[in-house]
Amino acid sequence: MGAQEGPTLITSVQRAFRLLEAVGAHENGAPAKQLARETSLPLATAYHLLRTLVHDGYVRKLGDGGFVLGDKVRALHTDGRGQALLSRIRPTLAALRDELTAPAYLTLYEDGEIRVCEIVDGPRTPRVDLWVGFEDAGHATALGKAVLREMPDDARQDYLSRHQLADLTPRTITSRPELLRRLAVSPLAPAVTDLEEYSLGTVCVAVPVYSGDTIGSLGVSLPADRLSRLEEVRTRLLPTASRVTRSLSLTI
Repeated sequence: MGAQEGPTLITSVQRAFRLLEAVGAHENGAPAKQLARETSLPLATAYHLLRTLVHDGYVRKLGDGGFVLGDKVRALHTDGRGQALLSRIRPTLAALRDELTAPAYLTLYEDGEIRVCEIVDGPRTPRVDLWVGFEDAGHATALGKAVLREMPDDARQDYLSRHQLADLTPRTITSRPELLRRLAVSPLAPAVTDLEEYSLGTVCVAVPVYSGDTIGSLGVSLPADRLSRLEEVRTRLLPTASRVTRSLSLTI
């Protein structure tokens, strides 16, 4: 038998990454000729690759002809930091899932919307069918209400002015005054509940978490026949939320 072949590598991709590394090594930018020399690329090849990278936003050409990293690279760095933070939190969410035999959810309030950024479920703990996106269902979910409860009044009013309180089930709260009243008098505070308001047959409990100044929520969903466990779930959620907040607050 012949020697095992190695992986198929795309030379143009390798060259583009070498150029990006070279560009990133020069804080004040470097011209194409210098970058070509540092990467051992023919000048024409370097020009073609730089033109493509500039077009797609990964490199920016300065007025003096030098090249620096573009906004797309910075966005990738930011997203990568977010992924690294979530990788720290997943074991904590998995432990919560296993302890309560319930899927665990994490949301953050970003750019004016409540967004689910992590779900940890499993074969024995399936997630809720997110048939309506959280951007349109903050009022009907424990996760969304936990965020709304923690918001300053002006931010909460702004959110509610931009989102219709859609009637998702017969139990959904569609009156703004009633929603605010229930948030203020939640018997499990700081936890809040969703009692089949998003999906019939499912109840949820959530508590607030923070990523710096960003509000979020941690919660679990349960079949409605486990309603009697809500106080127990709240007791388990609170210390886990503190651990999540500490993890989210770490910088990388």
